[in-house]
Amino acid sequence: MNPTLDPNPLAPYLPLAIVLLLAGVLSLIIVQLAAALGPKRPSSIKSAPFEAGSESSGPARQRFAVKFYVVALLFIVFDVEAVFLYPWAVNFQALGWFGYMEMLVFAATLVVGLIYIWKKGALEWEH
Repeated sequence: MNPTLDPNPLAPYLPLAIVLLLAGVLSLIIVQLAAALGPKRPSSIKSAPFEAGSESSGPARQRFAVKFYVVALLFIVFDVEAVFLYPWAVNFQALGWFGYMEMLVFAATLVVGLIYIWKKGALEWEH
């Protein structure tokens, strides 16, 4: 059969559409069956909010300290460093001395930044 004369160009995607439709229908059926057949024994203890097994204290809409966000940003910065280290390590031999020196400069910059935030007390939780 000549592909340019195919009356329905979406015909090859029909099996995929059927699988996606079946997956959607099956997921809805499973959720409905679990809701209908699952045990229902509500109690005040089960309905109480908790976090890590502890009673909740204070309002849910409280303000977080700025230190929380600073630590989160620092985590992201050093996590991105790991993302840059992996491809460098894979291509280490191909990069040669130039790539080695570039990574030394990159790592030195990160170490200087770590020392700076350490001296500023950004990693201390007691304050």
